[in-house]
Amino acid sequence: MRVGLHALGIGDGARPEVIRAVAAAAEAHGFDRLWCGEHVVLVDAPASHYPYSPDGRIAVPPDTDWLDPLLALSFAAAVTSRIELATGVLLLPEHNPVVVAKQAATLDVLSAGRFSLGIGVGWSAEEFTALGVPFDGRGRRTDEYLAAMRALWSDDPASFTGEFTRFDAIRVNPKPLRGGHLPVLVGGNSATALRRAAALADGWYGFNVPMADVPAHVAVLAEECARHGRAIDGLTIAVAPRDATPEHLAELAAASVTELVVVAAPPPTPEEATAWVGELARTWLRTAG
Repeated sequence: MRVGLHALGIGDGARPEVIRAVAAAAEAHGFDRLWCGEHVVLVDAPASHYPYSPDGRIAVPPDTDWLDPLLALSFAAAVTSRIELATGVLLLPEHNPVVVAKQAATLDVLSAGRFSLGIGVGWSAEEFTALGVPFDGRGRRTDEYLAAMRALWSDDPASFTGEFTRFDAIRVNPKPLRGGHLPVLVGGNSATALRRAAALADGWYGFNVPMADVPAHVAVLAEECARHGRAIDGLTIAVAPRDATPEHLAELAAASVTELVVVAAPPPTPEEATAWVGELARTWLRTAG
């Protein structure tokens, strides 16, 4: 069982000295991957329902520092050499796909091929409004943007024509290091997200999933993979259960989960953060190994 750590980019985890300490300690202790999520915009009184908590409210206060995940992971890449990196998740329909393709491939090159792009469709209508992007149709936009980015990663020159984006005979370099392929994971706990992961992606990232729901989610993913002629064992299945303990690792492995993601907030100083990562490693990695 691989174990990732989702701890960078928010609050104390947005401080450069803490990012450096957490990233270096996570690599030294044997965590497999560092994850970093995204919100460009938070609002004081959101009307949108947050789908990853029982009360429908995001726990992060709206005035909290929240770094751009691609920039935060680039910083983490510069102070590490082995640990993998992933967005968990980048809200793809909020962005220009040509720019994201460039940024993601750049991070993959700078990290020597350690980056995976986790994407989601987003849930905050207020955020989309602030960015001038229609909230409706964001699922279709996500699917199309992913197809366009894959064309840019694999073809040179690349052309694409869709409902939301089009380009003709353009060159966007560098390319991802793995033969023009960058692993993409779809985040989200809905049946639609699972269908999208099975149809289009290299894996699924379930965030804040109740432990009791994990087997059913993986079963839906397996059914959708079969419907598309794919084997589920070819996918990364990463989950961050909201109520998991180290004793659940065997249960997660039996459910075909390939990576447990520990979600936690680091303390405010690099010395404390280094010790904190060591304690997480003793709690989770000893059991996983």
